[in-house]
Amino acid sequence: MSEHTIKATSRNVEGKGASRRLRHAAQLPAIVYGGSAAPQAIQIEHEQIWLASQHEWFYSSILNLDVDGKVEQVLLRDMQRHPYRQLIMHLDFQRVDANQALRTKVQLHFVNQDTSPAGKTGGVVVMHELTEVEISCLPKNLPEAIEVDLANLAVGQVVHLSDLKLPAGVEIPALKLGKEHDVAVVVAKHGKEEAEASDAPEAAEVPATKAAKKDEK
Repeated sequence: MSEHTIKATSRNVEGKGASRRLRHAAQLPAIVYGGSAAPQAIQIEHEQIWLASQHEWFYSSILNLDVDGKVEQVLLRDMQRHPYRQLIMHLDFQRVDANQALRTKVQLHFVNQDTSPAGKTGGVVVMHELTEVEISCLPKNLPEAIEVDLANLAVGQVVHLSDLKLPAGVEIPALKLGKEHDVAVVVAKHGKEEAEASDAPEAAEVPATKAAKKDEK
C-alpha cells in the first residue's frame, strides 16, 4: 500500500459564507469524521487536492491526513464538484482503524483484452458490465485497484465476480449474499447477438398493439 499525505489545517468558522470565503482564497472546506474522535472541520489548499484528484490512488487509498502536524489515516468518502467549473467544492474524509475491516469501492483494471481469443475475433463485443467493485478488508490490505486478466477470454464467455482474483485479505461482501449476487463483470459476445436482443422487444410489441385495437372496437 502506497503512502500518500494530504496537508490540512483546522478551521473554527463554518457555514456557507465562511466556505465561500475559503474558496475565494484558494482553500477548500472539508470535514473528517469517524472513529472515537469528534468530527473536525478542516481546510486544504485547493491546488493540492486538484492535483491529487487526477490520480486513482486519491479515491481508493488510505491517506495520511496531516492536520496541524497531527497525522491520522483516512479514506475519502465524498467529493463535491462544481457543476461546470474545474473546482472542487467540499470533501468528506472518514477516519480508519488499522484493526477494523472497512468497506469501499475500488476500480477494476482490465488487461490483455486485445490479445485474448475474444478480442482477436472479428465482430465480437467485449462489454465491461462493472468498472468498480465494493470490497472489504483491513486498511493495510486495501488495493488501489483490482486487475482483471482477460488473456484467456473466449467468445461467449462471462466473467463473474467470483472469478476475480483478489489480493490477500480482500473479500467481496456481495458474494456472501447468494448466487444471484454473483453478477457479470465482463461479457464477450458477437455484436449481432446484441443487436438482435435490442430488436426483440419491438417485435414483441406488434401483436400487443393489434390486440389493443381489437379491444377498442
